Amino acid sequence: MSNRAQNTELFELAKTAMNKAYVPYSRFHVGAAILTADGQFYSGCNVENAAFPEGTCAEAGAIASMVLGGETLIKDIYVIGKGEELVTPCGGCRQKIREFSSADTMIHICGEEGVRKSLTMNELLPFSFGPENLEQAAS
Repeated sequence: MSNRAQNTELFELAKTAMNKAYVPYSRFHVGAAILTADGQFYSGCNVENAAFPEGTCAEAGAIASMVLGGETLIKDIYVIGKGEELVTPCGGCRQKIREFSSADTMIHICGEEGVRKSLTMNELLPFSFGPENLEQAAS
């Protein structure tokens, strides 16, 4: 578990996003909320469409909102879903989170009751490929 205490405001933002998810096909609500290194909050929810499973994950929506807001560094991200199992980011979202992470970025996996598990980026996606790999290849 992270040394950081649960950020109640960020958790509530993720929970609100989860409850606004557009999921007429899977009925699987997910929300995400980001705290940036500059202290800004951004959120997103999953959005499905008739070409299911084509849609947008909650984490991707929150990241897009963050980038639109001019931010590029995630300090903490809260991901929340319903059910007994941990609702962790999918493989694609793990890579998206990695793109905007540092060694200090924490991923908090939540249920409706609060944080269930907190992981570092390296724990969530060990031996990851990131922007620095491309910089090394170019030199």
